[in-house]
Amino acid sequence: MKLKSHLIFTLYTIYGILLKVMASKGKVRGISGQYPLVQNVTVTEGGIANLTCRVEFNDNTSLQWSNPAQQTLFFGDKKALRDNRIELVRATSSELTISISDVTLSDEGMYTCSLFTMPVRTAKAYLTVLGVPEKPEIDGLTKPAMEGDHITLTCITQGSKPAADLRWFRNEKEVKGAKEVNASGKTFTVRSSLQLQVDRNDDGVAYTCRVDHVALTQAPQQATEVLEVHYAPRVEITHSLEVPQEGQYLKLECVSKGNPSPDPVMWTKDGSELPDLDRMIVEGRELTFTSLNKTDNGTYRCEASNHLGTSSAQYVLYVYDPNALGQHGTDHALIGGVVAVVVFVTLCLIIVLGRYLARHKGTYLTNEAKGADDAPDADTAIINAEGNHAHAEEKKEYFI
Repeated sequence: MKLKSHLIFTLYTIYGILLKVMASKGKVRGISGQYPLVQNVTVTEGGIANLTCRVEFNDNTSLQWSNPAQQTLFFGDKKALRDNRIELVRATSSELTISISDVTLSDEGMYTCSLFTMPVRTAKAYLTVLGVPEKPEIDGLTKPAMEGDHITLTCITQGSKPAADLRWFRNEKEVKGAKEVNASGKTFTVRSSLQLQVDRNDDGVAYTCRVDHVALTQAPQQATEVLEVHYAPRVEITHSLEVPQEGQYLKLECVSKGNPSPDPVMWTKDGSELPDLDRMIVEGRELTFTSLNKTDNGTYRCEASNHLGTSSAQYVLYVYDPNALGQHGTDHALIGGVVAVVVFVTLCLIIVLGRYLARHKGTYLTNEAKGADDAPDADTAIINAEGNHAHAEEKKEYFI
């Protein structure tokens, strides 16, 4: 069977050569100026490539498709090359269409359609095969990472043609990585690196590497890794009352954030264990007072720990008497009013005193100027000034 196929292929090849020779000698008639028409084809690796050759006003002259190695694939409706992937789609006097299924990168190249007129007319169509990039992989992730660690995430994809593009996303926001492209035969291996110094804000964050490529027409390939970051706890205390009063219900909550989770937490009062009281209840992170009184006054501390460290926060509780609280409010309002009046009066006095000093200073300077010609100093100038001399005479005293 194999020998028979080779024989058929040889016969078709010889036949094609004879037709070319005859055409060159004018033995085969054709239509002057008639050329076959073809188009370049692009197909994704593994897909189906359809090669079509058309001619108008043909007088039954044969059409032929040849591969880049110049092997005849079809001569008219006759298959010349034994390849189960190559099939005839349509063969008429004006068209020869063939298909190549399960296309590989080795199928890429220049295909020739020949019209055996005189002379032989040819047209060439280039078959481009796109290499599909493989699903990317992310390397370099340490689980868990410690807060402050420096890590490098590397995303790799292989088999793309042309070279794929890699993009990084932190959750939904794109971040920039360093890209590297290496040729591997007809395809490319692409790497992209992302350097991070992780902190507690990276805990639970998804880093995604996405491959963009012309061969991925439906959805991009991508890989995602979720960071797990361990960090020491941080603690704060929240409270349900702004002004705690006797008899009221109060809840203190120790809010601690850390990874691993710092459970359980520890409550103390004034540096010692909590008193054993029915109205003081500890449930997990919460400390509840069902009915406050003044014996609850003190400093309450909450402490949380994990293997990376310890953190604490404190809350100073002062329980007010609801009856005295109202009187205190009235007293505070009265004191505030008195203070306002005192401030107003003080400002008025300052203004009056300022105006008086300004006038006195002006008078002193004027009188000094009047007697300044012959006076050795400012005081003598004032005494020598007009009006002041007479006034001074009136105030003379005599002693016997």
